[in-house]
Amino acid sequence: MKPLVAIVGRPNVGKSMLFNKLCGQRLSIVEDTPGVTRDRLYAQCEWRNRTFDIVDTGGIEPGTDDQILAFMREQAEIAISTATVIVFVCDIKTGMTASDQEVANMLLRSGKPVILAVNKADQTGRENPDIYEFYNLGLGDPIAVSALHGHGTGDLLDACFQFFPEEEDEEEEEEDDVIKVAVIGKPNVGKSSLVNRILGEERVIVSNVAGTTRDAVDSAFENQHGKYLFIDTAGMRKKSRVDDRIEKFSVLRSTMAIERSDVCLIMIDAQEGVTEQDTKVAGLAHEAGKACIIVVNKWDAIEKDGKTMDKMRQEVMRDLSYMTYAPVVFISALTGQRVDRLFELINYVTDQSAMRITTGMLNSVLADATARVQPPTDKGRRLKIYYMTQVGIRPPHFVCFCNDARLFHFSYQRYLENQIRSTFGLEGTPVRLTVRQRSDKEE
Repeated sequence: MKPLVAIVGRPNVGKSMLFNKLCGQRLSIVEDTPGVTRDRLYAQCEWRNRTFDIVDTGGIEPGTDDQILAFMREQAEIAISTATVIVFVCDIKTGMTASDQEVANMLLRSGKPVILAVNKADQTGRENPDIYEFYNLGLGDPIAVSALHGHGTGDLLDACFQFFPEEEDEEEEEEDDVIKVAVIGKPNVGKSSLVNRILGEERVIVSNVAGTTRDAVDSAFENQHGKYLFIDTAGMRKKSRVDDRIEKFSVLRSTMAIERSDVCLIMIDAQEGVTEQDTKVAGLAHEAGKACIIVVNKWDAIEKDGKTMDKMRQEVMRDLSYMTYAPVVFISALTGQRVDRLFELINYVTDQSAMRITTGMLNSVLADATARVQPPTDKGRRLKIYYMTQVGIRPPHFVCFCNDARLFHFSYQRYLENQIRSTFGLEGTPVRLTVRQRSDKEE
């Protein structure tokens, strides 16, 4: 196991900014309001040729009655219990507070090594005398850092480094076989509940309040079906309703999560059916060329007869008519009904999107298709398709060489795509078809 450094502290002391500075990426949303970070966010970091993990946590508010703040505290406590070293962040501008003292006492009880980082010491040169009051916390020498400019982060990492266990000569694990799965959908369809159900722990905060998840939260998971990285994303609302800067960042993180995933689970609320917003979210995954599975959640809350599932499947296919290739699965994240079936589907659609088809096989399908339905003509000129070849995977990308691209009507492209799908399957993945025209000289 790699060492784990947990960044903790009360709200708005700059934990997320420090986390982003240390891992060198803008992973955690930074905004000048308390309580932006809610879930645990992990990232990899390297210092003195040693890789380790760092975890950003929500601000700890001792003795709070607020439900979400209590959940945030729980998440921070889980991070503390699993950490090798704890970095306790305070704010030099507000000075030492009673909350800082309570959090410090909680950390001392954990028995873990604690490094005290006093953030927002932005000026260089002479040390700010305000730092001395932090000795009262009883955590040893405070280290002045500036998450904004990066001052003092080297000293901070050196202090953490001394608590890392001896490095064992173990082979670096190959991460190529990990399937990245983004869980996307509009707010309150049960994305976080599904991730928690799969992981078997309260990894992500779940609440009936829409918009609880803000960052894209990564969770590694392994079972008999393989290795996975589940990315829980923030719910995407209509653009006109996104009025909050934090929510804009959340939607941006969700879009980035789609980009870096291999498979997208598009979650739909069974009680509401496919809404206009669902079609837009699904469209993002389709446009990005990702393998997709349509997951209809809250199936336990629906009154059923023998035909309910078929009827709902037809409705989903009608409303998401551009995604008829995606398999539909009906689950309940609450009860766990059919959640295990997702793993077989994820592996299946991943294999389908990475399928390679030889040029010979493609051209025999092409010859058969053109013999069955003649290519279109326009003003006496007939479309001639010379050959077809595959140029890429994830999604499968085919190029058709023809005499005149203008004659290659959209409906004929779709016909060819359907012929390829009926022969080779390619279920759960979009297909890209590019038309290239040969000049008359080449002919």
